[in-house]
Amino acid sequence: MKSNSIKTSFSGNILRGIIVGLFCFFSLFIHAQSLFEMSGGTISFESEALLENIKATSSQARGIVNITQNTFAFSVEINSFKGFNSDLQKEHFNENYLESDIFTKSTFTGKLIDKFDPTKATQTIRSKGQLEIHGIKQERIISVTLVKSGNNYTLTADFNVLLADHGISVPRIVNQKIAEIIFVSIKGTIKPKL
Repeated sequence: MKSNSIKTSFSGNILRGIIVGLFCFFSLFIHAQSLFEMSGGTISFESEALLENIKATSSQARGIVNITQNTFAFSVEINSFKGFNSDLQKEHFNENYLESDIFTKSTFTGKLIDKFDPTKATQTIRSKGQLEIHGIKQERIISVTLVKSGNNYTLTADFNVLLADHGISVPRIVNQKIAEIIFVSIKGTIKPKL
């Protein structure tokens, strides 16, 4: 009789141990799923001026999104942009306008305004934060579209940047070659951070 109650107690302890272990595992899994990261994202910008169009792209955008805390942080190295019309144009971009030796990165950090829904195949979320370019921060609300693919999400966003908002001045001699408002496009994949 005593032997059976010991066996039952022992089996119950094992079962409880398995349940607790599974709960801990799934808790860790859910926690891991709340952090998403992006590396190798693409940021493109385009200046459409009267006399010249300028386009350049970086494929080195990085970022992290914390779904639990509704926070995010993204950055890109300024000197990683390529595709200018000429080497001289790239040199002017880095040295005269963005001063990439001093202001090495552009960043966007802040909070998600809208709640992320992991069950939706496609969703648009507004993000509010500080967009820093050329060492000057501006508060912005930027809408981001997320398209689900398995556990990953394709992230896309389009927005405009006013050069004057970030202290980027264009000499009058070239003001018909460089637009005052720059169109920016972002695309990347955010994946669960393991």
